[in-house]
Order: sequence, then C-alpha cells, then structure tokens
Amino acid sequence: MHIETPKKTVEKSNEAVYTFLTDLKNFEQLMPESIDKFEIIDEDTFLFALKGMPQIVLKRKEQVPFERVVLGAASEKLPFTLSAHITSIDDNTSEVMLNFEGEFNAMMAMMIKNPITNFMGTLSENLTKL
Repeated sequence: MHIETPKKTVEKSNEAVYTFLTDLKNFEQLMPESIDKFEIIDEDTFLFALKGMPQIVLKRKEQVPFERVVLGAASEKLPFTLSAHITSIDDNTSEVMLNFEGEFNAMMAMMIKNPITNFMGTLSENLTKL
C-alpha cells in the first residue's frame, strides 16, 4: 500500500525541517489532537497511540541530511515505513512530502487506508505550522 501527501510548503529551511524531524520528541507536536499517548523509548524510537487505536512503535530507519527522514514500524507484524522528503525552495522555505509504504493483506489495507491517510494529512498540515 502506498499513500503520499501533497507537497506542503514550510516556512523553514530544509536544514531546519530536517533537524526538527530527526529529534523524535518533536513528533508529539505534529500528532493529531486525538493523541492518547506519546512516549520516547530511546533516541531512535518512540511510541504513540491515538484514541481508540492500538499503540504504534516507530523506529528511525534512515536519514539523509537535509533531504529525507525515514521511520519504520518497530514490529515486523505490520511492516511499513513513513518517510519525509524535504526539498529546499530557498534559504527560508522548503517543501515536504510524506510517504507511507506498507505491505498488508487486502482486508487490512481496506481497514487502515482512510485512518492512515487522515493521520498523514494531519502530520503534513501540522508541519506547515512550524
């Protein structure tokens, strides 16, 4: 399953956006209002739960300075990645696009597509408010 958000303009340099996203505690600011729990496990891992949903543990998988940050599921039961692609527009502006890639059976994909699409939309929208 592949979901991507439209590119969003952020009034920060690509370096500032990258630095913000590599500090995992900052993800709490991007979460939807329906967040029930947010906890840093270690420097590369955090967990969160939205009301009525199971906890999700994300682990930093890859980072390319000022261009990309990739988080992935810590559990292999539901393998997926969430990537932020950062493009510099000028010294004080960048564009960010979020990508979700996961391998799910058809039933699971049907159940989670809308919630994940909404979740990513919220993350993307909240990035523009930095």
